[in-house]
Amino acid sequence: MKLIRRSTFNRMKLRLGRLYGRDMAEQLSDRLYMLIGRYGVSSKNGGSEAAKKNRWSHKDAVLITYGDMVTREGERPLETLKNFCDRRLRGAVNVVHVLPFFPSSSDGGFSVIDYRKVAKELGDWGEIERISRDYGLMADLVLNHCSRQSAWFTDYVNGIAPQSEYFQEGDPEADLSAVVRPRPWPLLSKTETKNGERHVWTTFSEDQVDLNWKSPDVLFEFLDILLNYVSKGTRIVRLDAVAFLWKEEGTSCIHLRQVHEVVKLMRDVLVTVAPHVIVLTETNVPHVENISYFGRGDEAHMVYQFALPPLVLHGLLKGDSRSMQKWAGSLGDLPKGCTYLNFTASHDGIGVRPLEGLVAPEELRWLVGQVEERGGLVNYRSMPDGSKKPYELNITYRDALSLPGDPKLGLRRFLCSQAVMLSLRGMPAVYFHSVVGGTNWDEGPKREDGENRDINRQRWDWNDLEAKLDDADSDHAWVNNVYSSMLRTRANCTAFHPDAPQEVLTTTGEVFALVRRSLDGRVRILCCFNFSAEEVKLPRKLVAGQLGEAGRFRNLLNGSDLEFEGDEYVLRAYESAWVVGE
Repeated sequence: MKLIRRSTFNRMKLRLGRLYGRDMAEQLSDRLYMLIGRYGVSSKNGGSEAAKKNRWSHKDAVLITYGDMVTREGERPLETLKNFCDRRLRGAVNVVHVLPFFPSSSDGGFSVIDYRKVAKELGDWGEIERISRDYGLMADLVLNHCSRQSAWFTDYVNGIAPQSEYFQEGDPEADLSAVVRPRPWPLLSKTETKNGERHVWTTFSEDQVDLNWKSPDVLFEFLDILLNYVSKGTRIVRLDAVAFLWKEEGTSCIHLRQVHEVVKLMRDVLVTVAPHVIVLTETNVPHVENISYFGRGDEAHMVYQFALPPLVLHGLLKGDSRSMQKWAGSLGDLPKGCTYLNFTASHDGIGVRPLEGLVAPEELRWLVGQVEERGGLVNYRSMPDGSKKPYELNITYRDALSLPGDPKLGLRRFLCSQAVMLSLRGMPAVYFHSVVGGTNWDEGPKREDGENRDINRQRWDWNDLEAKLDDADSDHAWVNNVYSSMLRTRANCTAFHPDAPQEVLTTTGEVFALVRRSLDGRVRILCCFNFSAEEVKLPRKLVAGQLGEAGRFRNLLNGSDLEFEGDEYVLRAYESAWVVGE
């Protein structure tokens, strides 16, 4: 028991018993002890208590990107990606989320063939480790499924143990109508095996076969993979599609108690081996379901703020922040040691399930129409009655907020959306296309192997992208300069610490406003955003009421003093202001 604190070991043993039965707990806990022994107990960051205090800070911002988002002749893509970050994003981001960089057969990398290899067309583990040393790495642990082309599935088909038990089988005659479906395709897929015809679960696609987490061998495979990622320098582990991983006939097969137990067990293992590592769950569901993954402060350290992208989009398109105010003001306190990952755009679409209960159904229909008018696409999910409902909107966030009659004003609206996201309590994550001003890639979904999400997944040639970013008259250059400046400004303001208090103000619908205060109370910042296409007057008494009377008030975003006309400051259309008193 020298490796692990007895209390931690007993807790992990209890979790194993809840998953696989008390009769198995002793044997499995011995197996877990030996696995942890292979990797050792970490003293990184001064041990567990120091790691808890230093898990995140105001300097943290994540770049979301594919490993081959930008390529250059003569370089492997992961090397080019790091060179781009060094050249354009130093001091702006300090964590890079390299989306699945493993050999894969579909779904933008999320149909993993081999979890222990780097796709040779991207590079190797050496390049991944170089990124992790300079920026910190976020890596995906794709838990619910793996590729039909994986060696695991080949062994399953051939009846070779233990992989013969690795995949979730189902009865095509069973009533599975209660199962929550994120896709409209068949839930079960017929497969010929050495032992005859079988039907395997394929929650996301026929190529992505669901794993059988009722087999302890699956758990231990993934615990070993998890610790391997940590050994390569991973700082944030993203548990992809985690909500679906445990199946029980007659249930919704989402958020089952065993799912939460698996997440808690992974956190317990990391507390022992690598207490500095952050567990992030990816659960694109309504808010109350989403935050259930915090547990009692003993589960995920961080969850995505999935309601944020569609709410910001809805508010700015409407010119009305009242839904944002109501939602943000109701978030309440989080368990100690927990925070949100805030974002507006990613490699996926803009999920709309989190809008349930936040906006009326007719508002959602209106939003879908607005996105389609701007060239966007819509993905649907299957309902138990056979109907389909919008699941996500596929469009770049820049195009979603575009103003066809006034492109420049549309860009200002987009940058306002990003300033809102950067202001909120939590750690910000920015998508590669957002930080370079990417627009819809209409050709992507039309390719032979294309899908709706590809509209937001264009890859760039280094020379072409650099030319755009160096052209002073280019929209891409303007977005990149303003966005990277906002990120660097944020990194220098302690009031934006993920744990720093946040107060959402009640204002007119045209303005969204909040106050952040540093943990030591020394820095206070008023964040104001004009959600409308018209000028809005901001009373001096509102500013002074939040920041106190001061010799001057300064907008950190442009470094200039607020010039009051009488007792009012004029916020231009879609203007953002991070105001401090000096």
